[in-house]
Amino acid sequence: MFKQEGQGNNWGDLASLGPTPAEDNRANTMVHLSSLLLKKYHGGYVVIRLALAGHKQANRPFYRVVAAYNKRARDGKYLEQLGTYDPLPNIHNEKLVSFNFDRIKYWIGCGAHPTMPVAKLLGLAGFFPLHPMTITEAERRRAQTELIATGTEEGLQERQKEA
Repeated sequence: MFKQEGQGNNWGDLASLGPTPAEDNRANTMVHLSSLLLKKYHGGYVVIRLALAGHKQANRPFYRVVAAYNKRARDGKYLEQLGTYDPLPNIHNEKLVSFNFDRIKYWIGCGAHPTMPVAKLLGLAGFFPLHPMTITEAERRRAQTELIATGTEEGLQERQKEA
């Protein structure tokens, strides 16, 4: 395979041997170092967040629940899709959410941080405890609907007395 006396350079045979052990170690080290440098350069961590899905319809948002680096754009590349969220109510007045709880457990075990909206959704799904702001918002809505309901009943009673 190597050059023998009386033969010309046969580089095709040398290329078929593959990299030398020193070249092989350098290649592995470069890949390993580049990933470490990338993490240190960005200074980021993995988050579980909402990413806006395609823009197929105007004024019709649809979100993916994804694991992504926190420095990436909202609609940028992500590591893995973990679920979906449709914030607009359907004909049955339901907002549809789907989660892959096994993969969410995996990413949280790896140290991923859920963002506030995702933590609220996971709390409503029973994966996390309810977020305190969710409870506060529900109490405010309940008080507001009671005010509106009692206010309209009082207004109707006053109108009936006047008539």
